[in-house]
Amino acid sequence: MFSLRFPENDIKHWAERNTSQDYLVFQNEIGPSAQKRGYMTRPEFLKMCEWKSPRTKSRCAKNSSDFIKEITQVSFTAQHEQLRIQVLTLLFGVGWPTASVILHFCSSSQYPILDFRALWSLKAEQPAAYDFPFWWSYTEHCRALAKRNSVSMRTIDRALWQYSKVNQNA
Repeated sequence: MFSLRFPENDIKHWAERNTSQDYLVFQNEIGPSAQKRGYMTRPEFLKMCEWKSPRTKSRCAKNSSDFIKEITQVSFTAQHEQLRIQVLTLLFGVGWPTASVILHFCSSSQYPILDFRALWSLKAEQPAAYDFPFWWSYTEHCRALAKRNSVSMRTIDRALWQYSKVNQNA
């Protein structure tokens, strides 16, 4: 279902070419704080949602602090992977891609970001609608890729995104 468009030994090369640092606040501050606390605050949630999908900002803002706290607590403590991702989609404005960002930065486990660029770099068809089997297959593939190449999921994400940015529609 997934096949990398470039040699695996080029993962670090593509990740290094991705010079964006706008994710650092999520990696270094918001994600670790939410992990330690066991849930996200509303400002953290809104900032992360806007980063992933600015057009959903007004829908995401409809979520109350209490609802965000409870939903993210359930997600962060869930033992079942399907519950972990899908409960996040109960939040207004949160689809599978944004839910994947929350898990990517706020979970101690490794989760990839679901993004059309990453999917293109993996020769994956963009599904009409995301579902758990697709997301889980994508997650397992990215985890195996990271493990085989001794890199973090963040490195995988940056490499897949950058390769697509440079080569898609080129």
